[in-house]
Amino acid sequence: MDTKPMSVPMLMRSWWILALRGLVALLCGALALALPGVTTLTLVVLFAAYALVAGGASVAGALRNRRHAKDWWLLLVLGVVSLGAGVLALLQPAVALLALVIVMGANALVTGVLDLALAVRMRRQLHGAEWVLALGGIAALLFGAIVLVMPDAGVFALVGLFGLYAMVSGLLYLALAYRVFMRQRRTSKFSRRGPELDRRQGDRRMVPVR
Repeated sequence: MDTKPMSVPMLMRSWWILALRGLVALLCGALALALPGVTTLTLVVLFAAYALVAGGASVAGALRNRRHAKDWWLLLVLGVVSLGAGVLALLQPAVALLALVIVMGANALVTGVLDLALAVRMRRQLHGAEWVLALGGIAALLFGAIVLVMPDAGVFALVGLFGLYAMVSGLLYLALAYRVFMRQRRTSKFSRRGPELDRRQGDRRMVPVR
């Protein structure tokens, strides 16, 4: 059995990306829901932190797997979109609330579409865990659609909506990371035991019959 790293699917090699996205999303969501003083700057900082960390992790995972996985470009696009949205928010901290809402909504819509595409294209490798990634994509699509449909909502409402979305998204990503990590462990154990089992069977065949 081939035990080279190349044989391991992309998300199984980079489960830490999913875990990091989940942890950052949970942290940003908890801060958004717990902060007493809500301002536009608060929303900018929380959104930028989430987008930059999630985007950076996705880009790093994509570049790390570009030689081993044919779908690495999806992860790269996902990371570039998030990085772009985060940088735009930081470079224009005094941007009008409407412009920030458009950036947040567009980023969520693109992220949702790409997450759904990853779930469909990697359903064979994820072995049943693709529905968790698909739910994350649906949550992002819903958040993006609601934000763009109600751009005139107040800052307090937007921060609360972002916090709720980040918490749900973080929990889903952590659940997916755990399932992918456990799947990788089982696959690695089976790969290590395979050659040893073949060697034992070969040794038994070589024992002379008396």
